[in-house]
Amino acid sequence: MAALDLDGAHVVVAGLGVTGRAAADVLASRGSRVVPVDDGVDDVIGSQDFLAGTGLDRADLVVASPGLAPHHPLIAEALRRGLPVWSEVELAWRLRAPRPDGPAPWLAVTGTNGKTTTVGMLESILRAGGERAPAVGNVGTPVVLAATDPTFDVLAVELSSFQLHFTHSMSAQAAAVLNVAPDHLDWHGSFEAYAADKGRIYERAQVACVYNVADPLTADLVREADVVDGALAVGFTLGTPGVGQVGLVEDVLVDRGFTRLRHTHAAELGTLDDLHRLAGPDGTVPPHVVADALAAASLALAHGVDPAAVRDGLRAYAPGAHRIAPVATLDGVAYVDDSKATNAHAAAASLASFPDGSVVWVAGGLAKGAQFDDLVRTRRDRLRAVVLIGTDRAPLRDALARHARDIPVVEVDAGDTGAVMTRAVQEARRLAVAGSTVLLAPACASMDQFASYAARGEEFAAAVRALGEGA
Repeated sequence: MAALDLDGAHVVVAGLGVTGRAAADVLASRGSRVVPVDDGVDDVIGSQDFLAGTGLDRADLVVASPGLAPHHPLIAEALRRGLPVWSEVELAWRLRAPRPDGPAPWLAVTGTNGKTTTVGMLESILRAGGERAPAVGNVGTPVVLAATDPTFDVLAVELSSFQLHFTHSMSAQAAAVLNVAPDHLDWHGSFEAYAADKGRIYERAQVACVYNVADPLTADLVREADVVDGALAVGFTLGTPGVGQVGLVEDVLVDRGFTRLRHTHAAELGTLDDLHRLAGPDGTVPPHVVADALAAASLALAHGVDPAAVRDGLRAYAPGAHRIAPVATLDGVAYVDDSKATNAHAAAASLASFPDGSVVWVAGGLAKGAQFDDLVRTRRDRLRAVVLIGTDRAPLRDALARHARDIPVVEVDAGDTGAVMTRAVQEARRLAVAGSTVLLAPACASMDQFASYAARGEEFAAAVRALGEGA
């Protein structure tokens, strides 16, 4: 398969989610004999039945859904046999559409948190610079559909650790790791393996590797990567940037990583006022949002975008739903939906956006094996009270008992799923006072009680609106 002759090749597409179906369609258009395998689709063979037959005997390639871990029986057997296993991202890279000046370059982003905001900002900046540049990948649109479309100038690509694991040859024009904190350890097996998969994004980077000065592990991943000669290491920081960094000088976003005079001067990229749409209830822009903006700016600058486009793109960027989104203010209490905070790292960043002692925190869900001691220990100062939801409340309950025993905690019985968010909001209202914030930042996945983090956030907002109508 080194020459990627897919015409007539037997390709097993394992997992028929959004990316799997897109991969199957593109492969079929290239003449491949596609064999779909999925354990949850009635009219498609399941993995156990497929393995019981002789399907892998004829397979030339397996394209794996990001939901299938390396220890999944089908993937594990393919690897044992020495069959190539690719992610949809790897397939996309190898099938990039030819253009007169070469395939569209990729600007790639990963990290435990902030990926979607960063690629959204990056897309906005690139478009402000006149580029046809969609945000694709883990953000929603499959990479393989965008990469095979010759009308795009550049792709802003959000990549999860799952997608990166089976990505072998991608060479991004520039790549960023925003942060690395424990997550998805059940999939990867260890934090070290999880971090290593995040670091794969830097391999073969052509122009720049963008890292987080506040997270030394991201810099370590850059040092360990085998990059194209001449590629820069550029750090982003919320402090005053040194040479080779982008950062803040008072309220001004500045570049000392790409500007030609970086040893003596800083180029202005914009100001915090350009991010005013992303401000919290108190009117200030959360620090992690500023960090995302600096990372997006760095990737755009690596592509050659003019600094003025950074400013214009940040001004135009509209935040996605369920990301520190104000819902309402009732009786002086702000209600904020950050349902996208599905792990401890994201919840910590969310809590840090609010004053000490001001937050009634609605948290809990599916813990995915995570522990919350560091989260509670470092953010207990922000808490006024806690309302726990979800079927997996024990890890948060125990962490609160160990590190915040003076904080009132109310638990909502997981058995009554239909009313869980209504009851949580009612309890939060009882615990709040004028000037405080009821914050949904669950630190957990949503699938125990809700269809998605979006559905969880929508139910929170609906419960808040109902509270206002009944006031």
